[in-house]
Amino acid sequence: MSTTVFATVRTALRSVLHWKPMLPLPRKGGSPALALLPLVERVPAMAAPCRMHPAVYAIEAAVIDWARRTGLRADAGVGFHRMAGRAFAEFDAAAAALFAQWLTWLFHLDDELDEGSCPLDIFHGMLKGAARHPLEAAFADLWRVTSARMSDQWRARFAVNLRRQADACRTEADNRAAGRMPTLEEYPALRRGTVGPYLYDLVEPCLRVEVPAWMVECQPWRELVDACNDVTAWCNDVASRPKERGDVHNLVVLAVRQLGLGEREAVAWVLDRIADRCQDMNRAARLLPLDDLPPKAARDVSKVACAYLAAPRAHLDWLLETSRYT
Repeated sequence: MSTTVFATVRTALRSVLHWKPMLPLPRKGGSPALALLPLVERVPAMAAPCRMHPAVYAIEAAVIDWARRTGLRADAGVGFHRMAGRAFAEFDAAAAALFAQWLTWLFHLDDELDEGSCPLDIFHGMLKGAARHPLEAAFADLWRVTSARMSDQWRARFAVNLRRQADACRTEADNRAAGRMPTLEEYPALRRGTVGPYLYDLVEPCLRVEVPAWMVECQPWRELVDACNDVTAWCNDVASRPKERGDVHNLVVLAVRQLGLGEREAVAWVLDRIADRCQDMNRAARLLPLDDLPPKAARDVSKVACAYLAAPRAHLDWLLETSRYT
């Protein structure tokens, strides 16, 4: 890999790892996500608000059109197009629109599983290409567009991560039925499953690139993805806790019940864990073996890594403005 190309890739990663601090003004109102604001002072990568994609309204229109066509809701106040518009602000509108459509589908799935209106065997239907339920039909539509760009290896990886979500959701359902609470040690891995681990695979087809299989399996890449998953999932736990009405599958609730903390202290404890995982993300990104790749592959991997590094602040901005948790 040439010195010039390698320096360009490293500079792109450093620009995400070292945003210049700029504190946002908190929104008026009582959004639970306001409890996350101390992170902007503690975590450099979450200090500066993300730039919004200049075509955000076209992205919103694409999501609404797709949702109507597939029979799902696309509530403008929830604003998945705005989360995607921030995470993919540096890329084309088609990338952001496809990711926003997947977010719309994923959160519909999450809601219907929580409400019991969607059977757990829906995962088996999706893997088999069934379309008995609107969510299965919407999945099939997205899968047709997304998978056409990718290799068999990538499709197999996605299927494994879809099964991981099915297994994690089954564990949650069994816990609720038995009145069992996961331990603080068990919870991170379980949460990585329920959040939809394939969400991180989707960055690649959205950007029309593919990370080499050996890179996906290397320790720094796995740590980068897991840490990004933990940060976004635990931020979501803080913001969604009142909406979940005491469900124990929430890191704040577990800290209250298992560590004997008050609500405020439990949130502070979770923020400490989030800040630690942000450091893990940065460390993993710096250890990626980009110099072992040809120049184009290194640039492609860098694009995906930069999207991961931008995700926590994009997610925080969305949590502060969405109507989903207020």
